[in-house]
Amino acid sequence: MKRPLLLLAALVLLALAGCRTIEPVTPSQPTDVGGDDAGDIAGFFLLNEGNMGSNKCTLDYYDYASGIYHKNIYAERNPGVVQELGDVGNDLQIYGNRLYAVVNCSNLVEVMDVSTARHIGQVSVPNCRYIVFKDQYAYVSSYAGPVEIDPNSRLGYVAKIDTATLQVVDTCVVGYQPEEMVIADGKLYVANSGGYRVPDYDHTISVIDLASFKETGKIDVAPNLHRMELDAYGNIWVSSRGDYYDIPPMTYIVSTKYDCVIECMDLLACTEMTLCGDSLFVYSNAWSYITQTSDVNYAVVDVKTRQVLTRRFITDGTDAQFQNPYGLAVNPNTHEIFLTDARDYITPGKVYCYSPEGRLKWSANTGDIPSRIVFTKKRLQ
Repeated sequence: MKRPLLLLAALVLLALAGCRTIEPVTPSQPTDVGGDDAGDIAGFFLLNEGNMGSNKCTLDYYDYASGIYHKNIYAERNPGVVQELGDVGNDLQIYGNRLYAVVNCSNLVEVMDVSTARHIGQVSVPNCRYIVFKDQYAYVSSYAGPVEIDPNSRLGYVAKIDTATLQVVDTCVVGYQPEEMVIADGKLYVANSGGYRVPDYDHTISVIDLASFKETGKIDVAPNLHRMELDAYGNIWVSSRGDYYDIPPMTYIVSTKYDCVIECMDLLACTEMTLCGDSLFVYSNAWSYITQTSDVNYAVVDVKTRQVLTRRFITDGTDAQFQNPYGLAVNPNTHEIFLTDARDYITPGKVYCYSPEGRLKWSANTGDIPSRIVFTKKRLQ
């Protein structure tokens, strides 16, 4: 007698499931900000982090030809992907015909078609941070452990991913809480932060031989390393966030020929940087627990001469309306400067487009905590 009752219960559950309404997909929100001629650059993607724990990582797209800024395109293009992009988007890069989003707290790399932004696959990497590419492989830095402050946290690693199969084929242990990376002369350089081990920060760059995928050494730099940019002269510009108390944030130059620090750019704090030709654009939003204030600067450095050209690349005074500058990018064709504002970190932010002379051209609302911008030569279909 139990079997008919179980069958009846199952049929009821199936009927209820069949009657359940499907949640509507949130459509993207277009804003006309004006078009322009950007040569072979069709537009850019912008990744919004979303506040941790909110599962609100989103993707925006700007189209140069139409002048339309599209907010939140991923959901409508991928209605079948559960929980959409996930929790805390940390990095965004284009390689070949694919768009890669590193989603930190969801422990995955989302892989999309760059022409459609449609889902292709995912790669599982715990507490993943940043991604770089060489030949057929992607390299992703990983904190390895859970998202938590822990003086006994484990060493991080770099995952080696075959871009054809989207499988992790190897890992290499590096320093604590590894961040950004660059590749030069067959070597992968990894900025180790040690951010979970505060106040005992890491202060090294790990050097990995790509052929053997083994760490061959470490370069002692400064505490709490983060950003990296490789110039045309074989030097890495790397940022140290300091300790927020006695050790100030600074920018260091590391030679890839000698694998050592060759200069400290005194008084050049860096929160975010991006390289366009020989011009390194840097903004700093340096917080101090001692003064309880942030010192904000917008600088341009000539990487060839190592001279600071300006400390105010926004020239029209509109930087006064920024609450929390966050993302930074420069169009290599037009030399337009893009800055994002995370505002209060819990409500939608904004992206601002500036002329090469530092005057505001347009702005648009974004998702929460707008962060990484990548330019694409393929117009979104």
